Amino acid sequence: QAQLVESGGGLVQAGGSLRLSCAASGRTFSRYAMGWFRQAPGKEREFVAAISWSGGLSDYADSVKGRFTISRDNAKDTVYLQMNSLKPEDTAVYYCNAKRTFTIATIRRGDQYDYWGQGTQVTVSS
Repeated sequence: QAQLVESGGGLVQAGGSLRLSCAASGRTFSRYAMGWFRQAPGKEREFVAAISWSGGLSDYADSVKGRFTISRDNAKDTVYLQMNSLKPEDTAVYYCNAKRTFTIATIRRGDQYDYWGQGTQVTVSS
């Protein structure tokens, strides 16, 4: 059974950094576009970042551009989200997900993704 497992979340002070990882199991996602979404309490899920299967294309939400970096290691079937200069408003559960294609028109739409992880909590204190 295909699974995506996130790790690396935790509690950090504002201005700090965290690196999230998403490891695949049960099948390879090396040919899938991968994305990160987040959901804060009482808010809708929102797009954070995405990367094409080759790593050659990426997209970021305006709120994280310049602070977060998405990357992947297909040999390890793992995707990363490096988060720097964290702010309290970054507090959320972060989800990793996989999509068969990287299309600019749909890469930010959560309903277009085929697989989802269980999420990892990120809490940024002020």
